[in-house]
Amino acid sequence: MRILIVVPEQDQVSGNWVTAKRFQQGLELQGHQVALSGVSLQPRGHLRRQVLAFVPDVALLLHAYRSGKPWLEEADDLHIPCVVLLTGTDVNHGLDDPAQHDLILTVLRHSSSVLVQNPLLAAELTAAQPGLSANLQILTPGITLGTAPYELRKQHALAMEQVIFLCPAGLRPVKGLLELLEMSGEVAAASPAFVLAFCGPSLEDGYSRRLLAAIESRPWARYLGTIPAEAMASAMRSVDVVVNNSQSEGLANALLEAATVGLPILARRIPGNAAVVRHNVNGLLYGDDVEFLNCALQLLDPKRRRLLACPEPERYPARREAEELAAILKQAISALPAVENATGH
Repeated sequence: MRILIVVPEQDQVSGNWVTAKRFQQGLELQGHQVALSGVSLQPRGHLRRQVLAFVPDVALLLHAYRSGKPWLEEADDLHIPCVVLLTGTDVNHGLDDPAQHDLILTVLRHSSSVLVQNPLLAAELTAAQPGLSANLQILTPGITLGTAPYELRKQHALAMEQVIFLCPAGLRPVKGLLELLEMSGEVAAASPAFVLAFCGPSLEDGYSRRLLAAIESRPWARYLGTIPAEAMASAMRSVDVVVNNSQSEGLANALLEAATVGLPILARRIPGNAAVVRHNVNGLLYGDDVEFLNCALQLLDPKRRRLLACPEPERYPARREAEELAAILKQAISALPAVENATGH
């Protein structure tokens, strides 16, 4: 198959691009030809030119709104079958936003299949949009651990005795980073060894400036910049806890990596996190500020962290994910004649 993966134009350490590159690698290992196309919401003709040059058999759109809108505007008339991978932002924000709702539903109706990688999110979507359930499929998630070295403590002058809570996330409001910083003040007051470290690309300038200013005023907080995706596993092995305070997630690559490595996870109780974090098994889930403080204080104790350090190297095999994805894309291609006959194309 010739497969075009359409992904929002972002920093390539963002979750969408990490996922796209993992899909590309897994599909290419099966012998398929795969191209990636980064798109913006403003039509520029780039996507159409790439489609005409590459001539894909099928397209995979990562993000129903941010990839689907350019696809409808530039390539929908070419009648190439497409499959959409929904994100947590699509489900929890886009479908509730009057500016995005109708377009997202149009993208989903034009798609051969609608994929989610989180069964809890799929259940939410089915309840909210029962008309979409016929095309909805769950793609089993996979993860590929990078092998590049990253001496996080040495590179950022953090001592071995410091207890590092690492929050890998793009800097934007939905990730709840300013709120996490605010909640962590009492943890820092309880332990001089505590460090809250953020890493990830700046995705919204104004928000990033506010966050960096707030970090600057707190000696126990750090911004580490962006860590290459291929070095994230090594970086995680240098810290003590991985934190996620997102308001919504589809399925965070960082949590899949932490669960695979066996690093304790502290995460907000939302469907995107609860699909990975098993409370009191491989991490702790919290619902509010009080629960966060209780859980964070527990994780300052090395004995508690050791009990939650449960490496699961076989839980998210990337090969299985790629095989399932290839079968879904092949099915979309084989269904095209029936769709064309039904629509008169």
